[in-house]
Amino acid sequence: MALTKLTPADFGPEFAPRLTTQQYGGAKRIDGVQIIDLRLMNDDGGSFAELVRFDEEGNLQAIPEFKVRQSSYSLVLPGAIKAFHLHFNQEDVWFVPPTDRLLVGLADARKNSPSYGVSMRFVMGGGKAQLLYIPRGVAHGGANVGLVPATILYYVNQRFDLSDPDERRLPWDILGEDFWKVTPG
Repeated sequence: MALTKLTPADFGPEFAPRLTTQQYGGAKRIDGVQIIDLRLMNDDGGSFAELVRFDEEGNLQAIPEFKVRQSSYSLVLPGAIKAFHLHFNQEDVWFVPPTDRLLVGLADARKNSPSYGVSMRFVMGGGKAQLLYIPRGVAHGGANVGLVPATILYYVNQRFDLSDPDERRLPWDILGEDFWKVTPG
């Protein structure tokens, strides 16, 4: 029996116009954003991952130009959307534990950037150990689409100044309300 390749014309009118192809990889990237895979070691007693290593000057070895000035922790409750904000002078490095799951959204708001207007949407945690480097001027945020709280541990290269905070807000839905919804299908 010979197999024949199907085309959209081989499907009924209620299906053919609605066919799409899911994209795997190759998505547009924001200039300067880095996702750094960490080694997650699992054994019968649990897991271990080294998050950051510093050189002699206190810079992150994974991002040599990044000197940590402060480390913070954030808990995102189920259903919460913490977005969007950006910094004029600060870069962030985020870590979401592999046991947690956070939908991360990024948008390049820098008008002179080669990736101006590009947005990225991906999951951190979810069984992976990764660092996310977010350059200044890239709007960022997260949504907990799960049923349990999610943790963000993050490092910044500027100390927070309550009298002059380097944190500018954008509307949570600047990329549309659907941006933060779980994609069914």
